[in-house]
Amino acid sequence: MHARAVAASTTALLGTAALLLPLSPARAAESSAPPLVIAHRGASAYAPENTLAAVDRAAELGADWVENDVQRTRDGELVVLHDDSLQRTTDAEQVFPDRAPWKVKDFTAAEIARLDAGSWFDPAYAGARVPTLEQYVRRVELHGQKLLLEIKNPQLYPGIEGEIIKVLGNEGWLDRGHVGQRLVVQSFSADSVRTVHDLRPAVKTGFLGTPPVSDLPAYAAFTDQINPSYGSLSSGYVAAVHAFKGPHGKPLEVCTWTVNDAAAARRVAGYGVDGIITNTPDVVRDAVGG
Repeated sequence: MHARAVAASTTALLGTAALLLPLSPARAAESSAPPLVIAHRGASAYAPENTLAAVDRAAELGADWVENDVQRTRDGELVVLHDDSLQRTTDAEQVFPDRAPWKVKDFTAAEIARLDAGSWFDPAYAGARVPTLEQYVRRVELHGQKLLLEIKNPQLYPGIEGEIIKVLGNEGWLDRGHVGQRLVVQSFSADSVRTVHDLRPAVKTGFLGTPPVSDLPAYAAFTDQINPSYGSLSSGYVAAVHAFKGPHGKPLEVCTWTVNDAAAARRVAGYGVDGIITNTPDVVRDAVGG
């Protein structure tokens, strides 16, 4: 973790209080609503992850939110891809056999644009491409969807936070409507999340992970969401997170990942989570009524 240190006695008291505090009337009313359903890398159970086809499939299934991953090419283009290597989800190994280990940062945007990012998933998606961030947000905008954008491996790409903010601004995603209701930027790196908050305080942010309750006051200074793996969750932890207010003066939210079956979806919804990130948005929606 990269959260700033907090005095042990203070955080211990805060952590204990957070576990015991009742929900405010506003939070109690919010918790009665079903959680948001967020299509992980698009509807990635049904179309190749992080492609425009996955965004389209999510829209067809009625998913208002999609999640994606952003990395940077050798020549500075931002592309939407989960792994820092092209090997798993493209035919880079066949097209560029002498370029192992096929790291995204070692290829130009033009080279990546040549790759097939769909055949590995299903021959029906042959010819799908790795989208640029511009292409991706334009497709999300076309469907009127909302975006949970993950900065992937920021330690590999110094300055990527500012570059993402620039693209979002150029594409019209930093106006009041988008920033207020349609955009969250998240990362496993607390430093990266803090950088986004410092660069553009209006943008809603999320930290991926399950920090100790004693550390939550430090995280609440720069992030609006704590987004843990569903296997690490409990109702007590969700209540503890909700007891703190984030940088925009609202209770911290919890969006959990990656939940793909109805039973797990109902379980975490019962914990009071605000969002469920899933490869199967239709299954989760039907389970929780989102």
